[in-house]
Amino acid sequence: MIGQTSPPNYRIGVFTTCIVVAACMLILMVAVPPASAESDAPTVFVENYTISPQVLAPGDYGTLTVVIRNTAGTATLRESSGIISGGEFTTVKSVDIPTQIDTISLQGNGIIVISNSYQRFGSIGPGQSAAVTFAFKAPAKEGIYFPEVWVDINGGQNVRYPVPVNVNARNQVLRAPAIVVTKFLPDNVNPGESFSVQLNLRNAGLLRAGQVLLSINTSTSSIGVKGSNTLVINDLEGGASKDVIIDFLTDNKAPLGLQKVNLLFTYQLPDGSAKQQTEVIEVPVKGKAELGFVSVDTNPARLAENTPFDLTIRIENTGTGEAKEVSATIDLAAEGRKEAFIGKIKPGNDAPAVFLLEGTEAGNHPFTLNVTYTDDMGVHTMIRQMTVRVTANDTSGTIILVIVILGILGFVAYRYWYLPRINGDGKFPWVKKN
Repeated sequence: MIGQTSPPNYRIGVFTTCIVVAACMLILMVAVPPASAESDAPTVFVENYTISPQVLAPGDYGTLTVVIRNTAGTATLRESSGIISGGEFTTVKSVDIPTQIDTISLQGNGIIVISNSYQRFGSIGPGQSAAVTFAFKAPAKEGIYFPEVWVDINGGQNVRYPVPVNVNARNQVLRAPAIVVTKFLPDNVNPGESFSVQLNLRNAGLLRAGQVLLSINTSTSSIGVKGSNTLVINDLEGGASKDVIIDFLTDNKAPLGLQKVNLLFTYQLPDGSAKQQTEVIEVPVKGKAELGFVSVDTNPARLAENTPFDLTIRIENTGTGEAKEVSATIDLAAEGRKEAFIGKIKPGNDAPAVFLLEGTEAGNHPFTLNVTYTDDMGVHTMIRQMTVRVTANDTSGTIILVIVILGILGFVAYRYWYLPRINGDGKFPWVKKN
């Protein structure tokens, strides 16, 4: 009924129920703590930037693009659910921790910023990056200005990054890096030989050339690099220099002449952009002739005293280059033609040097062979000591014949000249007279 009060027992029951509900809620809050994440505080850094144009005229407009990267990693999340005897039910899992960025802005510090702030930018996932672009106007005064990029992070460390802006500062210009390459090569390389090239790299600019890489590409498969075709040179500060030695291999089939080796330098400019620079090495590959002897022959094969003969010396080329203007001379003690002109001998071939001689006296006759020739390396001379043997003539038959003839002549003279004078009748002494 309206206006009638509730019974006392009913009020006591309601009060008791409220106390029980509050106690249960308190127990649950103590027993089940909120989930927690264990990780390092996320942070960001300015990975690189680009200014366009790189040099501005006074009053000119330009843009600055900044790339921001999140360096945070993965965190461990622990969740508790309920109470058991001796501890808690615990769930462990890994979650990504994004970086929450409140504001990204550009502070002019002398330049006129047209668009200078990104409010409530948002979050960047771990290992991810984001690019923002600011528009600005160059001041009327020339010089180098350093506007700052401000990154305000929610719950993290804020970032302040100055960026150099060149406003037609010719006398104060921050000269961009430029690599000047000085090459030291051998005068010639023979096919099949190894050789080294020394490079002196000098940064002629005032700013650092960052992360310099050298890629090597040869124009022929007969020339190769010992090791990797890409060399990491790292940073090269302005005005600094560094020596680099590159070792090469060649095979016996390497083409003669100037063989090109292309060098590609890749490095970063201060604004973060990449630059490439090409250089060429011209390797002087020259053939080298190497002469030797195949055989030494005479005609006739057995030389007799004072008998004309031909001396033939076959000369071979075992080198990699053509032997040209080949000629040979001998100083043998015999009359005749002692000089032979051969001409050219290609690699792997041979040619004869023929000498026509009138003959000489018997005995062993040493002589010097002198061979001159030219190849891509220049003029060469080859000297060899040789010997020919000349046998004496066999005169025994002649002596016997002479003895026989003399015996006959002596007999005739004795019989028909001496005896008639002694005996008067020409008869032999042992013949009895009648």
